[in-house]
Amino acid sequence: MNRKLIVAILLVLLISSMADAGPLTYILCQSACNAGWVSCYAAAGLVAGTVTGGIGAPAAAILCNVGQGACMAACAASFMTPTP
Repeated sequence: MNRKLIVAILLVLLISSMADAGPLTYILCQSACNAGWVSCYAAAGLVAGTVTGGIGAPAAAILCNVGQGACMAACAASFMTPTP
C-alpha cells in the first residue's frame, strides 16, 4: 500500500476515536495499525518481525513500536468506550 494512504487512514481512525465502534471497526483499526507498523519498518530499511527488542534494537524500530502501541491503544479506547 502507499505509505501516504496508510498514514491518512491512521489519522482518520485516530481522529474518529469518539465514534461508536463495532467489532468490525475494531478489527479494521488494528489492521491499519499493523499496516502502518510494517510500513514504518520498511521506511527504516527493516523487516517487520525480524528485530528483537532490547538494547541492541535500532531506534527506528523502537519508534515504530511505540507508534503501533499508541495506535492500538486508540483502537481499544474507541472500542471499549461505553455508549450513552
